[in-house]
Amino acid sequence: MTEITHEPDAHRYVLRQGGELVSVLEYRDHNVGTVMHHTVTVPKFRGQGHAAQLVAFAVDDVEKRDAGPIYPTCWYVADWFAAHPERSALLASR
Repeated sequence: MTEITHEPDAHRYVLRQGGELVSVLEYRDHNVGTVMHHTVTVPKFRGQGHAAQLVAFAVDDVEKRDAGPIYPTCWYVADWFAAHPERSALLASR
């Protein structure tokens, strides 16, 4: 069973499978947007789409909480947005 949670005190989103840590997305909330600065997946779980699932959850949550715009300083998050141009309205203008 996959569970994704937002841990606001730790400034991160976490994806677990069967209680085991799989992937983490760290961010900073600067009250003028959310900087998504680091995403990591435990090596044995890589290549299975977990990070993409986690980023999608985090982007949806930022939108729902009106905590945008999003500044994707993590290369993985930037690549996710490039693959999902329909979500680009949530990005900070450059």
